[in-house]
Amino acid sequence: MKECVIIDGVRTPNGRAHNEKGWFRKVRPDELLTAVYHALFERNPKIKPEDVDCIMAGTANASGMQNDIGRLAWLAAGYPESVPSQTICNQCPSGMSATMDAARAIMAGEADIMIASGVEDMEKVPMAANMDMPPRLWNRYNPMDIPMGNTAEKVADQWHVTKEDMVNMAYHSNIKAKQARDAGKFKNEIVPVMGHKEDGSEFLVEHDQWIRESVSKEDMMLMKTPFKENGKVSAATSSPLTSGAAALLLMSRDKADKLGLPYSYKYKCGAQAGCDPTVMGVGPIYAVKRLFERFGLSAGEMGAVEINEAFSSQSLACIRELKLDNENAPFAKTNVWGGALALGHPLGESGARILVTLHNILKTEFPNEKYGLATLCGGFGNANAVVLEKI
Repeated sequence: MKECVIIDGVRTPNGRAHNEKGWFRKVRPDELLTAVYHALFERNPKIKPEDVDCIMAGTANASGMQNDIGRLAWLAAGYPESVPSQTICNQCPSGMSATMDAARAIMAGEADIMIASGVEDMEKVPMAANMDMPPRLWNRYNPMDIPMGNTAEKVADQWHVTKEDMVNMAYHSNIKAKQARDAGKFKNEIVPVMGHKEDGSEFLVEHDQWIRESVSKEDMMLMKTPFKENGKVSAATSSPLTSGAAALLLMSRDKADKLGLPYSYKYKCGAQAGCDPTVMGVGPIYAVKRLFERFGLSAGEMGAVEINEAFSSQSLACIRELKLDNENAPFAKTNVWGGALALGHPLGESGARILVTLHNILKTEFPNEKYGLATLCGGFGNANAVVLEKI
């Protein structure tokens, strides 16, 4: 098989999904995709839009403004009609599924140049928009166990994650995200996009909106737990509603060499797994175990890890059971620039975003490590995992 190398990866800042306070409240999700596509071509001038074999775009809610957004965003941006596209809906792993499908096409010899992306606007296309759940599903599951907050509470109980554990993780996620932002570590991956302040004035958004300037464990412990009476999960330990887009430029190694393009990492392997949707957050346990077993890898070989922080409870349960890092934050190699608890979680974007960030972290923080792992859970019990390998 051919090798699939990562040429570049970019993302927009993550904006708050709020119709009055969100910086991207006047920006459509297709426009966010245009921003990352444009940046890839601008940063890699040897690649023209017409050279791309296919666009893979992931989104969790393919409805409204995100209906077949893979095709419509590409056409709306004025790019060539001859380039095909595919919109992939796989809940939170959608952006990673798009990347995996694009990489597999290259490795199979069916394509040479692919763009894999993910996008979500959780304000303009609310979570579960226009969703009509199969009534037969309730013969198998309690409908009260399916909502995301409820699954996080169930995971906390079954995997013995305390509220103090969760608050501690969220605290360090915010601290690390702020430190990374202030040190300019996101600069290579974030594409500035015009947005609007709360007063309506236009400005260039260069940073993630959700990163808090200060955090207090004491204040976080006092926050209400809305999902369950006397529960443990609060807004402080849940990823916030967010808007954003991310994209990666993938290429066969021989094509990259022919064009003289630099690269440092390749797509090594990926795996998907399913689990009980009422504890959907622990999906990475099964996806990562399947990947490690199938390809003879281990947690100790992973130089850096990006795990999407949908909720503190599920992230901690996965990190602990897979032995990816310390029992709790601060972590040595996991989400070293913070995670979704601080950066936001635009559902279908996040799977692509954590790969973009992992790629940058490997290059800058762990340049001598051979492997990096990215993994995330998804609504209804899907999970993905991908390993990048240094060349």
